[in-house]
Amino acid sequence: MIHLKSAAEIDVIARAGAIVGQVLERMVDEVAPGVSTAALDRAAEDMIREHPGAEPAFKGLYGFPASLCTSINEEVVHGIPSEHRVLESGDIVSLDLGVRLEGYYADSAVTLPVDHIEPETRRLLTITETALQVGIAEARPGGHLGDIGEAIQSLVEGDGYSVVRELVGHGVGHAAHEDPQVPNYGHAGHGRRMREGLVIAIEPMVNVGGRSIRTLSDGWTVVTADGSLSAHFEHTVAVTAEGPRILTAPPVRSAAQGGDQVG
Repeated sequence: MIHLKSAAEIDVIARAGAIVGQVLERMVDEVAPGVSTAALDRAAEDMIREHPGAEPAFKGLYGFPASLCTSINEEVVHGIPSEHRVLESGDIVSLDLGVRLEGYYADSAVTLPVDHIEPETRRLLTITETALQVGIAEARPGGHLGDIGEAIQSLVEGDGYSVVRELVGHGVGHAAHEDPQVPNYGHAGHGRRMREGLVIAIEPMVNVGGRSIRTLSDGWTVVTADGSLSAHFEHTVAVTAEGPRILTAPPVRSAAQGGDQVG
């Protein structure tokens, strides 16, 4: 069942989203060679709890053991932070973060470079971040969810990459995951019609190689089946009469432009 949000509810989600955006902005400076993903998780949780009433939305959700999903290189999503996973120069790491505030949820993700990365890797980040932007542009009253999916899929596949299909975006607000599902593929004019007050997480997951994925034995970490690199970007977006409203403020520095220089 889809729950449309009032303007007041959207404002609360936006306050939660502003915390998400601020934390991800600050995490850009935490990502560096030699840093463990467990250290990133601790830093993110500490930053969230600096805000009165704010809590990590993912910690304990469905049994997930951490506040931050940290997915490196071929890991698509849901990587579990560990003291044994240490970032190296040339890696990319996806950080997926949710915040709960006053009973409402917001969710966002960004993929960051670790120090120097190859031009081909930077292109993956740029394409995925752009795919998110074109998907957001389609989140308008009267449109269909397929409009979002086609915009993302056309851009990604047109540039020679693949879109993960088993994992999709989703409604968000009263819970971390709500109806409707928001695929990153599809056909314009198809799918549910979007109405004012709909709040959704749009989150393209893009692979350099094939679109097939598998889940590791930890039961959480999803990786590309062929071992190719994957990137993930996400925003919580409200459908309003004025157009799409991003509720998770973007990092100050574009993730595709992070790091010192191209390796």
